[in-house]
Amino acid sequence: MDILHLVDRLEELFNESRPIPLTHSVIVDEDRILEIIDQMRISIPDEVKKAQQVIAQRDRVLAQAQEEANRTIGMAKQKVDELMGRDAIVQAAQTRSEQILAQARVDAESLRSEADEYIIGSLATLEEELNRLLTQARNGISKLNADRQRTLRAPDETDTSKTP
Repeated sequence: MDILHLVDRLEELFNESRPIPLTHSVIVDEDRILEIIDQMRISIPDEVKKAQQVIAQRDRVLAQAQEEANRTIGMAKQKVDELMGRDAIVQAAQTRSEQILAQARVDAESLRSEADEYIIGSLATLEEELNRLLTQARNGISKLNADRQRTLRAPDETDTSKTP
């Protein structure tokens, strides 16, 4: 289940909750909120799997870039070897092979850099989302515990107000 959908359900549960008069507190259905939290715990590993897939995709892109660079380097070396036998164009061949090698290195580094930036952005977004969800879950638990404590203390307060 999508983690954002679960957050929406949690917010909906909060909005449907009955307010406690004269407080900023609400009464929340404990079973429903715990069910949503359990579903969040199940969904978070899915989000981590998605991040791992992004990392695997980056590794594939890097491997392809490296393979392309190696192939380009191999082709350049082959061209250099062929051209070495010809005195008139040896210098031109060396220059061209160096250009090809330099371009292959630039292309590989560019692909590597773009993949790294994409992964960093994706993981940062995932981290922010997970932190936000964790904060919301903790706030909900704290709120429920505080409400429960107030509810448990409320009968004691009414008993003491009745005694002369």
